[in-house]
Amino acid sequence: MQFGITMFPTDYAIPPHELAMETEARGFESVWFPEHSHIPTSRRSPWPGGPELPKWYYDTYDPFVAMGAAAVATKTIKLGTGVCLVVQRDPIHTAKEVSTVDRLSNGRVLFGIGGGWNAEEMADHGTDFKTRFKLMRERIEAMKEIWARSKPKYSGDMVKFDEMMMWPKPVQKPHPPIIVGGGFPHGAKRAVAYADGWMPIGGRGGDTLGMIKPFHEMLKQAGRKPEDVPVTLFGIRPNVDEIKRAQEAGVARIVFGVPPEAKDKVLPVLDAGAAAMRAAA
Repeated sequence: MQFGITMFPTDYAIPPHELAMETEARGFESVWFPEHSHIPTSRRSPWPGGPELPKWYYDTYDPFVAMGAAAVATKTIKLGTGVCLVVQRDPIHTAKEVSTVDRLSNGRVLFGIGGGWNAEEMADHGTDFKTRFKLMRERIEAMKEIWARSKPKYSGDMVKFDEMMMWPKPVQKPHPPIIVGGGFPHGAKRAVAYADGWMPIGGRGGDTLGMIKPFHEMLKQAGRKPEDVPVTLFGIRPNVDEIKRAQEAGVARIVFGVPPEAKDKVLPVLDAGAAAMRAAA
């Protein structure tokens, strides 16, 4: 089992490159950064995590800039988006950003993606909430073409571009792992259909670990193997018993959440996570 850390990088938290360095030094496999371009003040869309949306959702840095800073300050730790809101992004620009960070890090990007929950935020980007998942799939398919071909083109119902050229290409071939965030069964189905991993959030949507077995059955029915679409359990506590249960259920990676606070507050949390990681080994 692999272990990672996620944090909303903000101007009042430990800088992302320092977080990555400290995380790497403690033996973690990966560090993950989320994304919100902005939060509309109307706040009609309910946050799935509770009644009050935390302040750091409004304040978070751009994930690819944070990952680029982390890339040049580290050597081995993998750099993930947890998650990139591709439904709010131009696919050509996003393909270039993923490729650029994968180059700067020498092939360490984990491309976590999601459709998002904030309809008002999407609307400001011209995205229809009801069709966001179709748009997400087409944008990912288009990015795969850009990464894999010297003269890519794509024609879908929602994404279209004529033959073009775009470099750099990613170090990882054919592209960095695409890991779909979301619950069961819908997020799991998307992972089975076109991704290289599934990333549910622990504690949301019922018994997450109980969903692993039916997810593996989905993969079998689609002719895919569990090791080809590993499960990343996102945002759980560094608890040894929980880690062991996740491992027994077939989870391949656990990502602990870290509060977006100053270095002196974050390092003890990293130490606790590293201790739990070693104790569960």
